[in-house]
Amino acid sequence: MASIFIASLTYTVPIERIDAALTDHLAWLNAGQDSGHFLAWGPREPRDGGLIFVKAASRDEAQALLETDPFRSNNLADLTITEWVPRYDFPGLEAFHG
Repeated sequence: MASIFIASLTYTVPIERIDAALTDHLAWLNAGQDSGHFLAWGPREPRDGGLIFVKAASRDEAQALLETDPFRSNNLADLTITEWVPRYDFPGLEAFHG
């Protein structure tokens, strides 16, 4: 059974460098969605990073997936991973069931 992980990226460089890598990052996110691993994502406000909801078999698998992010491979952002066990959700969030 898959688990849900919340990846929190925090930018470590000026926003101009983030914007320069954004096209590659968005392509990476779309590939993760197509593979069924990424359930939701988006920037934080203020724009100092972002969150990605990841479905993976283990923390190690989630970590390996997330380390391929261009923001990580180009040392543009720090990463924190939190495992989340949803106890309640509402209709429309079926993807969050493990």
